[in-house]
Amino acid sequence: MKEAIRIEAVTTGSYDLYIKVGRSSYLQHYVHLWKYRDPSVYLDKNFTRQALNAETKVSNSYFFLIYEGPIAIGILKLQKNAALAPYGAHEAMLLDKIYILNQFAGKGIGNQVLDFVVDFGKTNNKKLIWLEAMQKGAALQFYLKYGFRIYNEIEHPAPQVLAVHKAMYTMILPLQAL
Repeated sequence: MKEAIRIEAVTTGSYDLYIKVGRSSYLQHYVHLWKYRDPSVYLDKNFTRQALNAETKVSNSYFFLIYEGPIAIGILKLQKNAALAPYGAHEAMLLDKIYILNQFAGKGIGNQVLDFVVDFGKTNNKKLIWLEAMQKGAALQFYLKYGFRIYNEIEHPAPQVLAVHKAMYTMILPLQAL
């Protein structure tokens, strides 16, 4: 039987833990994307106290820590109102980040997190959840298996990402059928 996870909203008291787990899990999965294996521009934009303070002031951003037992094993970030044509911001939600530490991968945790995201979307009357995923990598197959489908092709906007890794997809999961 898979262990149940717990997902808790980030508070000012848990900022440092969110930053630590977010940085660690990102480095485990995505450092290969960056020139000189240096994702500092991304980490500084997303995983510093200053960045988190600024983003948490935006009422549209929701940050969570994922726990297995007492251990923080991942992070989740949602943008509650995020338009994706033809859906308006009030209809669509962006799944911005799910990062889970390597040692907890393959245990069904990602599916439990996506179930939480779907419930969050339904509770907030969303018609669509969307995300951006690298075209190369395990995350794409994970999202496809869950039921997301490819909506269009995009490119990673950061100039520091290696050209061979820039290809991405926008993926969607309509909620009215779930």
